[in-house]
Amino acid sequence: MTKKEIEDQIAAVKSDYVRLQGDLEKMESIGGRTENVEKQLVRLEEELASLNDQLAKV
Repeated sequence: MTKKEIEDQIAAVKSDYVRLQGDLEKMESIGGRTENVEKQLVRLEEELASLNDQLAKV
C-alpha cells in the first residue's frame, strides 16, 4: 500500500470516527443504548493505530 493510500484510509477512518462520536452524543442525550457505537469507536481507534503504524513504516 502506498503512502497516499494509507493517508486516504486514515482520513476516511477519522471521518467515520467523528460521525460516530456525534451519533454517540445524540444517543446519550436521549438515553439511548450506546454499547454498539462505543464498540465501533474502539474498532476504529484500533484501525487508526494500525494505519498510523503502517504509515510510519512507509
